[in-house]
Amino acid sequence: MQQQNIRTWISSGAPWVWLNAAAVSTSVLLVAGLLLLITARGMGHFWPAAVHEIVYHEADGSRTRLAAQVRDRERVKASRLVESGLQVEAGVETVERILLKTGNRDLGGQDFRWVLEPSVLQQLQPLSMAVLEREEWGAFFGRVVGLKQDSELLQSRDVWVDFQARLQRVADLREQIGDLQKSAIGSVNYRMERLRLEQRELELDGITEPAAYDSIEQRRQALDAEYRRLEDELLALNEVIRRDSVILQTSGGQEVELPLHTIIDAWQPNAMHLGQRLAHYFRKAWAFISEDPREANTEGGIYPAIFGTILMVLLMTVVVTPFGVVAGVYLKEYARQGLLTRTIRIAVNNLAGVPSIVYGVFGLGFFVYTLGGSIDRLFYEAALPSPTFGTGGLFWASLTLALLTLPVVIVSTEEGLARIPRSIREGSLALGATQWETLWRTVIPMASPGIMTGLILAVARAAGEVAPLMLVGVVKLAPALPLDGNYPFLHAERKFMHLGFHIYDVGFQSPNVEAARPLVYATALLLVLVILLLNMVAIHVRNGLREKYRGLET
Repeated sequence: MQQQNIRTWISSGAPWVWLNAAAVSTSVLLVAGLLLLITARGMGHFWPAAVHEIVYHEADGSRTRLAAQVRDRERVKASRLVESGLQVEAGVETVERILLKTGNRDLGGQDFRWVLEPSVLQQLQPLSMAVLEREEWGAFFGRVVGLKQDSELLQSRDVWVDFQARLQRVADLREQIGDLQKSAIGSVNYRMERLRLEQRELELDGITEPAAYDSIEQRRQALDAEYRRLEDELLALNEVIRRDSVILQTSGGQEVELPLHTIIDAWQPNAMHLGQRLAHYFRKAWAFISEDPREANTEGGIYPAIFGTILMVLLMTVVVTPFGVVAGVYLKEYARQGLLTRTIRIAVNNLAGVPSIVYGVFGLGFFVYTLGGSIDRLFYEAALPSPTFGTGGLFWASLTLALLTLPVVIVSTEEGLARIPRSIREGSLALGATQWETLWRTVIPMASPGIMTGLILAVARAAGEVAPLMLVGVVKLAPALPLDGNYPFLHAERKFMHLGFHIYDVGFQSPNVEAARPLVYATALLLVLVILLLNMVAIHVRNGLREKYRGLET
């Protein structure tokens, strides 16, 4: 009887339902755990960690005092430490060691070190200890003990308050210098380059009329005068920003003078209350999103990578949508359903499984070298031998990813069209509409939710691809954004940064692995959020279309 009940239960399909539910639940838990890990490791990087003043025994018996932040702890086998030449008490099997971020790389040569927990003699958190974020050489830990203006020591009642006020002045000047370099001077350089190319085109066309060259020369002289004016303004700002400097004292008693223009930010984490810590946290998180990278991508923000990722995905979507939809409509509605059509469908399905690096090689050989080289010879001869479209760039990267995601859009379009009842088509044709009118006004709008599903999958895959982009346009650091205020505004030939490649570069090509590790998690989390945002927009559009045409399907 019991065996019969088991057989009945198995034949009912309930075990497979429970098995599928368990698999889905496990997958959800794994994804949620991964996201929680990335979030904790990435977002924790912006919290103002306390600075400890630590006194510990060196291996040679001497004492060392240093300021550091505790980055990590782990227990290691004593035998492993003995093999490394460290002394460990007899009978001890495991020892806890602490990874310290010591900063001050320009003084000590390294900004991370491991310290054995038993060797720590004293550990304090002085309120006066400050953390300085610099343009280069990483963080600096020390006490602010003095200020200088034009090399003269200043008298101050509260040196920290005066230091913050002068640092804000430097930040305002730095912003003015950045705007001047990127906007005004960058625009002048761009226009001067266009004048050079215009003159080169006249020379290639064999035009020798002095009037044409005189016009170019007059415009060049006007740009030269504007450039000299901007250069004088820039030199004046650089001289003003170099006025002040700060004197810092390390935990070892060494005094160091740092120019204020090399300091990005400064704070005293041990003296902060909860509100100040939260304000600092959100300010640093916003800076990570809105600023440019520094220090070989191990410091600063990732705004160019976010911008490049979103712009590339949008261009890819603009390219792949019409081609994928048209191909799907033709295969489903117009093509004769025979051997050739089945062969094409098999080829499309197989293309969806081709490794992405193969698309990158194809994009490099066909788009960049063949099409790009031909475009340069036909339309940008004046710029040769420097390539314009004959090298990797945003446009070729978007086309490569459009080709990569094209099978997904074609298949989803066909499936969306197949869901439309035949009676809808017959009713439209019976009322006198042509086949094209039936498709354009009835069938395609009703199939649009299925088409949007394909676009969602295409966007999710394209935003996360890295391998093909390494061959067709993505770079470690881009000198300028592909979209700016200079005509023609969208510069599709420019190289760009990408979040996926940024993760690869920081995680595997960084000269300072420990400093870059939190940025890998933070960038990975941001990439997931960007993909999620793009998908949510597409899903919202799809759901709206589905509700709009739900009544027609029934």
